[in-house]
Amino acid sequence: MMTARGATVASPWFYRFSLLATVLALGVVVLGAYVRLSDAGLGCPDWPGCYGHLTVPESPAAQQAAQAAYPHRPLEAAKGWKEMIHRYFAGALGLLILGLAIAAWRKRKISGYPLVIPLLLLGLVVFQALLGMWTVTWQLKPVVVLAHLLGGLTIVSLLWWQVLRMRRSGESSSGLVPKFWLKAALALGLVLVVAQIALGGWTSSNYAALACNQFPACHDGQIWPNADFSEGFVLWRGLGINYEYGVLEAPARVAIHLVHRLGAVIVAVFTLGLALALWRWVPGRVATWSAVVLALLVTAQFVLGVSNVLFILPLPVAVAHNAGAALLLLTFVTLNHLIRPVRAS
Repeated sequence: MMTARGATVASPWFYRFSLLATVLALGVVVLGAYVRLSDAGLGCPDWPGCYGHLTVPESPAAQQAAQAAYPHRPLEAAKGWKEMIHRYFAGALGLLILGLAIAAWRKRKISGYPLVIPLLLLGLVVFQALLGMWTVTWQLKPVVVLAHLLGGLTIVSLLWWQVLRMRRSGESSSGLVPKFWLKAALALGLVLVVAQIALGGWTSSNYAALACNQFPACHDGQIWPNADFSEGFVLWRGLGINYEYGVLEAPARVAIHLVHRLGAVIVAVFTLGLALALWRWVPGRVATWSAVVLALLVTAQFVLGVSNVLFILPLPVAVAHNAGAALLLLTFVTLNHLIRPVRAS
């Protein structure tokens, strides 16, 4: 994630709070991955509180009352706190974005203040809150969990785009040589990374990460075993189903895992090829450093993905894999911004 040197920021405080919101949003996304991967997504069976409280019930009397109110969900305080801490941080992010939107609206006639992105972010935050509620009340429905993940990453990306736009406001040249093939390649790379993240979210929300326990084979030495693709990619299965730990049979989970693996290979090959092209055929330090960052991130992602399989999904590795995906996405967002000239509004 790079910014051009020597740029002028018209609204320093707005820029700083936008940068703070970006860092906080990235933290919320990673924390959400930690909650999901540690099976704490239903640590609180209600929303926005936890067993009817603003914090996790701790006293014996409160725990007894909570258990009586939700007899179908045994109270596990550790999981409940993971979920509530994630909600607290998400709430803080929502308030920060609300403040940015109000400030942008009030300063909308002053040059240097963005307006469209802050208002769009505010709408996304409201929708994210609804998705967070549905994630719990619809018992980890995969399509909702996936939408919640993509919504969070969209918020991070838009915040980062806003930071880049303000940081580079007033420049008349791009940070990269605006060649047509490079613009097309960067746009395609962004699409591929988003698609692969969606596949990863679908894999995780359907508990298919360990459907294949070998590499490069899937299981039992088979590279392409029996897989049910039609069942694995059904988006809507109705309500009233508890999706915790998954509901799909093994062949459907294998299908999801295999598609995610294939996507990983496509993204890795494309990104490494793009990095090589930037290194050899695009002049300038920005292109050189971009090539290095892309190559390192995509290699790390591939290694982390393989490690998840071989070491049976260790929590730190799985969370790092999610964080790496977010960083790779933000790198492509940065490069797509840098190749565009940005002029003062």
